[in-house]
Amino acid sequence: MSIPFLKGHGTENDFVIVPDPDNALDLTPAAVAALCDRRSGIGADGVLHVVRSAAHPEAKGMAADAEWFMDYRNGDGSIAEMCGNGVRVFARYLQHAGHVTEGDLTVATRGGVKTVHIAKDGDVTVGMGRARLPEGDVTVSVGDRTWPARNVNMGNPHAVAFVEDLADAGDLYTPPPFSPPSAYPEGVNVEFVADRGPRHVAMRVHERGSGETRSCGTGACAVAVAAARRDGADPSATGTPATYTVDVPGGRLVITERPDGEIEMTGPAVIVATGEIDTEWLESAVR
Repeated sequence: MSIPFLKGHGTENDFVIVPDPDNALDLTPAAVAALCDRRSGIGADGVLHVVRSAAHPEAKGMAADAEWFMDYRNGDGSIAEMCGNGVRVFARYLQHAGHVTEGDLTVATRGGVKTVHIAKDGDVTVGMGRARLPEGDVTVSVGDRTWPARNVNMGNPHAVAFVEDLADAGDLYTPPPFSPPSAYPEGVNVEFVADRGPRHVAMRVHERGSGETRSCGTGACAVAVAAARRDGADPSATGTPATYTVDVPGGRLVITERPDGEIEMTGPAVIVATGEIDTEWLESAVR
């Protein structure tokens, strides 16, 4: 017995893609963690479980607006609300499988229904919704150094800290401490950001449940929003869209926030391999 899978990445944020239209598979946290293990499994930052919205209890209410649900899991098996790079790769899979073509589509996520455009040049643009900016001061720390951070919620929580040098972020193997604990009761994605030029920044990120990753789509959006507020370029105040180029270790994303608050993220999405998961191995891996 075997389970089909694909491997894909968006700016090197990589995923195991498991097509399961009828939601027939029981992808336990242990199974997801085993698949994502880079030494004993396939290796990935997370799993994209591809399910028809009507077949998943968490997505049935979105089925009229989006046929497909991205049931996203972090590399440690925990559930995440959203993954921006994941949505792009999810859309690329749907195109690869013949479910959609170039142009516009919608994808259901735990962060709501996302609009997607697959361009002829290969880039994928995702409507990421609006950012929420919770009130209150937040700090993040690495070793004995502490920085103020901007609290940005993109359907999942982010703490954005501006630093002089990206090396200040340390190894990012473990979650950087933050304060106050009440700001992020379920943990947080932490972005460290350095300027590269006018409306051009670079970032490193610790993703909640995955450690440091090569890219984070929602994190890049949070960074662009935080940078725009810092730079006095809030589109809701200026009436002009704000576009930032965000360099991540795995490539480059372009983020635009419109005056109505809607945020669009554009970047590449690649399918690199197809294969089969041996079910005997998977069963033994989760015992």
